[in-house]
Amino acid sequence: MNPETDLENKNILILGYAKSGQAAANFFLAKGAQVTLSDNQVLDRDQTLESLLERGLVLVDGQQPVSLLEAGFDFIVKNPGIPYSIPILQAAKAQSIPIYTDIEIASWFSQAPMIAITGSNGKTTTTALINEILGEKAILAGNIGIPILSVVGETQADKRLVMEISSFQLQGTSFFKPKIGVITNIYPTHLDYHGSMEAYIAAKLKIAANLDEQDFLVYNYDQEILQEAAKSIKAIKLPFSRTQVTPELVAEGLYLQDGQVIYHNQPILSLDSIKIPGDHNIENVLAALAVAVIEKVDLPQVKATIEAYKGMPHRIEHVASFKGREFYNDSKATNMTATITALASFNQDLIYIGGGLDRGNEFDDLIPHLGHIKQAFLYGETKEKMAKAFEKVDIPFVLADNLREASHLAYQATQAGQVLLFSPACASWDQFKSFEIRGDQFKDLIAQYIQDEPYIL
Repeated sequence: MNPETDLENKNILILGYAKSGQAAANFFLAKGAQVTLSDNQVLDRDQTLESLLERGLVLVDGQQPVSLLEAGFDFIVKNPGIPYSIPILQAAKAQSIPIYTDIEIASWFSQAPMIAITGSNGKTTTTALINEILGEKAILAGNIGIPILSVVGETQADKRLVMEISSFQLQGTSFFKPKIGVITNIYPTHLDYHGSMEAYIAAKLKIAANLDEQDFLVYNYDQEILQEAAKSIKAIKLPFSRTQVTPELVAEGLYLQDGQVIYHNQPILSLDSIKIPGDHNIENVLAALAVAVIEKVDLPQVKATIEAYKGMPHRIEHVASFKGREFYNDSKATNMTATITALASFNQDLIYIGGGLDRGNEFDDLIPHLGHIKQAFLYGETKEKMAKAFEKVDIPFVLADNLREASHLAYQATQAGQVLLFSPACASWDQFKSFEIRGDQFKDLIAQYIQDEPYIL
């Protein structure tokens, strides 16, 4: 038993407010802890914060001074996005003060077995699909937008806590132990935060660090790095593969054969049942199917859920079909890797919309994947930079001032049999507060154009 489970009168420092910090403060105060919260921004004294202060929260905002540690904290819970390199965390490490993230704390108190999903790509879709498959049995939380400490009090032994978790969250764990750990894939990303690919991989693999022979590991067999890592993990293994059929997969995992997903030599799902586009989504479905197998969900229920599943908003999201044209919103594609995945999801001719915040990078990495784009409509801070990539492969492009103009022109250019894909390859913050707001505008514009088509063409 972890010694921190009795939190009464424990002295706890929370770094970072936001959703996760607010949930942590509520949780620890309810447990009788002495709680200090520090944020480097000056916080708005809204009703929620005032309520926490009335319950005894000590607030230090506008700074995160190292001198805070003189209060003698038992441990620190930090917002996952805060880097370990900041002075107060470096000083805490030097003083051997434990530094955790919210998923570590939740693992001490959850009454429900945890199903934890991580990966460089696909973890949100996989998490959402597992949640749909388990239905009323599932409690959804984590990096998907629901702070886990806001729901851990609802957990019961007959439920499953279905959690999307990031490498940032996993790095701040010591005792974290899900019942089922799922790794969709590992690709180079967040290296600015972790410092190296080796450190990033090590953080991801902490999902399985405490698994034992009674637990399960679901992993992408098509990645050699995960094949190798799985060999030293004690859990029962259930690999999945989109491209291979090996004796190990036949004995333990899920694989594809003749248009079917096979498990223990039996077909359990037709690929025709998967409605969300792209090979990457086949892998996401395989991961979710593996969890369904472990949880012994009735296969007809699983099939019906997968057939009905349309994907997550803003992630290669089908917006509309009209007069032989298809419209997709991929506003979540805030980097080139995500856009490359989206481009690979279609065989049809594409009309493309991209652009957004300029982070200083060029866009030549897109060039090998632009072959079926017939015309591009580029906007935002990066439009000229992106145009250079399209020039190099002689794909016509139009520069627009904003997404509204780019969408209007792209809609007019899209012909029957083509797909209009909005996959910006850039963050949204040059013109929008979030990728969600950006994607919602695109969807609203397409809906309006379809309604008004006789008047705008």
